[in-house]
Amino acid sequence: MSYVIALIPFTITLILVIAFLYGANWVLLRRHAELGSERLFPRQLAMLGLTIAGIVVIAMALPVNPSTRNQVIAFLGLVVSGTFAFSSTTIFANLLAGVMLRITKPFRAGDFVEVEDIFGRVSERGLLDTEVQTETRQLISVPNTFLITRPVSVIRTSGTIVSANLSLGYDVHHSRISDHLKEAALTAGLEEPFVHIIELGDFSVSYRVSGLLTDVKSFLTAKSQLHCCVLDSLHSAGIEIVSPNFMNQRPLKDGTLVIPKRMQAKLQEKSEETSAEAIVFDKADEAEKRELKQNQLIQAIQRLEESLKTAVEGTKASIQQQIEAAREQLAELEKASKPEKE
Repeated sequence: MSYVIALIPFTITLILVIAFLYGANWVLLRRHAELGSERLFPRQLAMLGLTIAGIVVIAMALPVNPSTRNQVIAFLGLVVSGTFAFSSTTIFANLLAGVMLRITKPFRAGDFVEVEDIFGRVSERGLLDTEVQTETRQLISVPNTFLITRPVSVIRTSGTIVSANLSLGYDVHHSRISDHLKEAALTAGLEEPFVHIIELGDFSVSYRVSGLLTDVKSFLTAKSQLHCCVLDSLHSAGIEIVSPNFMNQRPLKDGTLVIPKRMQAKLQEKSEETSAEAIVFDKADEAEKRELKQNQLIQAIQRLEESLKTAVEGTKASIQQQIEAAREQLAELEKASKPEKE
């Protein structure tokens, strides 16, 4: 009988802890499922901490003597610390790296990033890894620990520098070359072009033409367009893009220029053109648009909730309907963000 009486406080504590965790799970996670994995992450961490605290409370309420209770709590501590220790090099390390990336925010979905030999656009940010869509449309899952232990280059959304390198002979003055390269950069749609002489070789001079690209989403197309315009500009000016060694390998008649015949380019309507970025970075584009839309909806919900507090009775129902509609759109975006990988 005394043992049953001793179980009553433990049973009450167990019921209260389970009820509390169930309510916290509903308030923190289930009620806000439309927020998406990015914004649910801090709530998931809070839920994990509450769960661990609840287990400790249950252990302290066990109907045993103090020494046994202390041993149980110590055992739980060893289990938790052992789990973290054994997983520190993999899961737990990546989890902490994911937390760090969310705090520092070095990039967001849709940004161009480069880390070592990986270059592409961020298509998804997860708890353990970050997905990058490359120039070949492949999806690479990069562990978060890899991103925080290596330098990551991020192309600024305000603009980036697009460059092209080429080597020309010493027989053409550098000022003439510079003028034509700047003209090519302007034709390619770049702003504020400039030219650097990067090397004086034994047989040729190495030039680099650069310009500011404000529409960073067209980075691949702009780089290709710059090369095309450099060819057209130099060839139109009668400047050969060929090393002097070329003459030693294939003898040519004096005065022969190695310039292809100019072809009349086919005119195409701009609306009919298909950019490489639209095909290569399709998932990254969708992720960027989805994240932007989610931010707009969340801000709209916050504004509506603030206005609901001070609204008159006749308009509260309409504002509540707008809030529910915005939450439904968020839920649909969250479902769309979890497609099966092909």
